[in-house]
Amino acid sequence: MDCIFCKIVQGILPAKIIYQDNSVVVFDDILPKAPQHKLIVPRKHISTLNDIVCDDQELISHMLFKAKDLAKDLGIAKSGYRIVFNCNSDGGQVVYHLHLHLMGGKLLKP
Repeated sequence: MDCIFCKIVQGILPAKIIYQDNSVVVFDDILPKAPQHKLIVPRKHISTLNDIVCDDQELISHMLFKAKDLAKDLGIAKSGYRIVFNCNSDGGQVVYHLHLHLMGGKLLKP
């Protein structure tokens, strides 16, 4: 598989990893849209949000809770933050490995 996020998760490609556990790896987005822009990436390769299955419920929940916890740790929880899953090309997905964007640290326009 030629997936850039799989290679980061496996340690083949470098990234500024700020958190990892058995389920997810979190690292800085290389093209940040906000002062704090992290990607929460599951270790399991799932191409798009359309490809999740019932067995992935715990993983998706873990990703959301990790976003909440990181927002607090990064000091952006009180002022506010945005979390986004992009899905397929019209939804803005560029890397076809499911990932959750956590963005904050400034006023984010709708």
